[in-house]
Amino acid sequence: MDRSVLEGNPHSVIEGMIIAAKAIGADEGFVYVRTEYHLAVERMKNAIKKAEEIGVLGDNLFGSGFNFKLHVMEGAGAFVCGEETALIASVEGKRGMPKPKPPFPAQHGLYGKPTVINNVETLSTVPLIIRDGAKQYASIGVPTSTGTKTFAITGHVKNTGLIEVPFGTTLREILFDIAGGVTDDKGNVSEDAFKAVQIGGPSGACLTREHLDLPLDFDSLRKAGAMVGSGGLVVMNKTTCMVNVAKFFMQFTQNESCGKCVLCREGTKQMLMMLEDITEGRATEETIPLLEQLANAVRMGSLCALGKTAPNPVLSTLKYFRDEYDAHVKDKTCPSGTCSKLTKIYIDQDKCIGCTACARKCPVGAIKGAVKQKHSIDPKVCVKCGVCLQTCKFGAVKRG
Repeated sequence: MDRSVLEGNPHSVIEGMIIAAKAIGADEGFVYVRTEYHLAVERMKNAIKKAEEIGVLGDNLFGSGFNFKLHVMEGAGAFVCGEETALIASVEGKRGMPKPKPPFPAQHGLYGKPTVINNVETLSTVPLIIRDGAKQYASIGVPTSTGTKTFAITGHVKNTGLIEVPFGTTLREILFDIAGGVTDDKGNVSEDAFKAVQIGGPSGACLTREHLDLPLDFDSLRKAGAMVGSGGLVVMNKTTCMVNVAKFFMQFTQNESCGKCVLCREGTKQMLMMLEDITEGRATEETIPLLEQLANAVRMGSLCALGKTAPNPVLSTLKYFRDEYDAHVKDKTCPSGTCSKLTKIYIDQDKCIGCTACARKCPVGAIKGAVKQKHSIDPKVCVKCGVCLQTCKFGAVKRG
């Protein structure tokens, strides 16, 4: 979302930063951009150069005596640098690691100077508020969350991409009106196919069918145990394994942990290992309570927001999809058939015509049967690679 603003309208960010600098008395600003966003970096630098050429940036702007210079800082793309003190450390050339607060950046920030840090989306909105007035802006959205919010929709929906909607728009409106509906495993749109949506990015939480009419604003999402966060919306249909989803996001946050505090560094690692045990059939009945206890400890004891929010996908899936966790641990089955270690591949005898296509493709020779005879799979030999599933044209090979 921020990248799209930097690529599509970098001057809005520049104008917002000039206004913010004038308001707080700053004479220097930095735009922190992930270095792999080449187009965003290029366009931001070009916009700054043009602004300097016409006198919008530089010394004595419009004869007012106000000076403001702007720089582009290319960051290494660490997720933890979304935390303001880690971002400051990165700009200063240090490793991006958060610091305890206070002092807050507004008191002691970049190079020891008072520093105000805002998101690209926020800064690009400032000129609109100044131009149209605060009352006009506040008339959009809901009283406790005014204005609009950009969301990035992906996953099992007909239309993916970026949308901008007023705060308070319901999840149902976004999924079924704007995104065109939730798709099933065959790509058909069906309201019944909807299972959950991950909101707020990797550190966000899951919302379920009971939240379809929930207005998406800061207070409503907070009460539901979720957050607006980065504005990411990952839509999932009924073929999705929620335990596997929690493991996916935990793997990301564990990799992105800077390692400064023990609870985040070691806690996320242990949580990931427990989730792997659950999805691979090694978990015991003690695993789930221990996972929940550790998740709460990591949330309470971590230094920065990365660690404090890292357990959100786990805690929210435990809250709304506890039965899936129980099925993995107690019954050693994955209800959605996603976790290969907990599923088996078999041949439906009623549909098999004995064409031998699957047997010829099997890399380990697990499929037995003569031409025009019913085939079968030896579960002791099968490695569950799924090649036979892709090969069979008659839907005889199934996972369950």
